[in-house]
Amino acid sequence: MSDVYAQLTALDITLPPVAVPAAAYVPFVQTGNLIFLSGHIAKRDGQVWTGQLGKDMDTANGAQAARAVAVDLLGTLQAATGDLNRIKRVVKVMSLVNSTADYTEQHLVTNGCSELIGQVFGNTIGAHARSAFGVPQLPLGACVEIEMIVEV
Repeated sequence: MSDVYAQLTALDITLPPVAVPAAAYVPFVQTGNLIFLSGHIAKRDGQVWTGQLGKDMDTANGAQAARAVAVDLLGTLQAATGDLNRIKRVVKVMSLVNSTADYTEQHLVTNGCSELIGQVFGNTIGAHARSAFGVPQLPLGACVEIEMIVEV
């Protein structure tokens, strides 16, 4: 496996610190060899990235938002593990996409996250099971929220 941090450097990604939860939950929980990361909402320039796919956002912008969520998830994962090279497998990604009733490209929006995870961890460790759901609204009007499960 190539070093995860070398991949991050090559992609010009600096991991953010763990965000302080806005409600009654913790950013991650480890049980056994699994780490469950709480849902992270999309942010742009430090602010909630708001919008609704199919209304005032297109799929390409949604994928960029999902990629931004992936970077935040990696920052939380860094805090949870102390070393991203400890990750044995990205098990599952679940994505909620704030979208209109007739919007059907939630899977393409979620690719923004999945593709970055694959680039960072490689095809074996980074390949994961996934769900992508369309929902009518997300906290604070965010366009995308994503959670992740990994094995260490």
